[in-house]
Amino acid sequence: MNEATPVLRIDKLSVDYGYDSRAVHALREVSLTLHSGEVLGLAGESGCGKSTLAYAATRLLPPPGLITGGRVLFSTADGGTLDLLGASDDELRAVRWEEIAIVFQGAMNSLNPVYRIGKQLTDVIAAHRPKTGRAAARDRAVELLDHVGISADRLRAYPHELSGGMRQRVMIAMALALEPRVIIMDEPTTALDVVVQRQILEQITELKTRLGFAVIFITHDVSLLIEIADRIAIMYAGQIIEDATAAEVYHAPRHPYTSGLLHSFPPLHGPKRLLGGIPGSPPDLQALPSGCAFQPRCQLAFDRCGTDRPALSATAFGPDEPLRRVACFHHDADPPLIPDTLSARLGS
Repeated sequence: MNEATPVLRIDKLSVDYGYDSRAVHALREVSLTLHSGEVLGLAGESGCGKSTLAYAATRLLPPPGLITGGRVLFSTADGGTLDLLGASDDELRAVRWEEIAIVFQGAMNSLNPVYRIGKQLTDVIAAHRPKTGRAAARDRAVELLDHVGISADRLRAYPHELSGGMRQRVMIAMALALEPRVIIMDEPTTALDVVVQRQILEQITELKTRLGFAVIFITHDVSLLIEIADRIAIMYAGQIIEDATAAEVYHAPRHPYTSGLLHSFPPLHGPKRLLGGIPGSPPDLQALPSGCAFQPRCQLAFDRCGTDRPALSATAFGPDEPLRRVACFHHDADPPLIPDTLSARLGS
């Protein structure tokens, strides 16, 4: 695991939509750590709670979302620790965009359609650093666009005059405006073609290396994370079910759901193979099955999976493998399920 300094620690975060017996348990005691300078990928099917986790952790969760438990500890630039869930409005305002920025899903909906790009960039700077002069703010806006490969003449453009990829780059530039230490990217390549996706990923990687910020990269496409992420957390039904380095997830997935995700897209190299996919549908979060939430769709399920809920715990599957976190009872097997056995039994 990454031994760098933790910059953001999510501890047993729980979120409901609605109240009483009708509440939908969107997050159930999710714990996650982001280290300084790290790219942490967060992956899973639509509706598993990825975006809810990001917005709840930053106190941006809209109604009827309700945070029902947990802590979100942020290591501030001055060396202190701030619980974002218990912070005052003034404390949150001092942290948001200054130290934690967000690239929202859907750039066209996030940019104001009636204001030029330049004004939207300079407004961010003026709102948080009011002493910055107009000329200095404009120079900074030009510098930000240059960071993401857009020429200065686009400052006078409206969002509808830019392509989807350029709008997404503007959103990334806006997130970088105040040089934050953490950037949360909520599916920043959604609806973009593969060529533009590649350009965006390369730009994020280059900027992260140059500027040193940490990233939470949210997507349903695990193949993207294999390239860009240092570590990957897999979500299912409002919980983290596997947390390991990108290489470990790719070469040796330990949860059957993770293996199913990896075998749901075709390889670009090597021999042809049938796509495995994952049978069934995601569960109803208002009426989760007993035991493991993935059990009804799992080809490896046994009796215990239907009665007990596996905890996300550190385990090693062999004497030469480092500890990694997995929520699956197969790691208790004797001998433990190994990658070759997992792939063979899942028909991949």
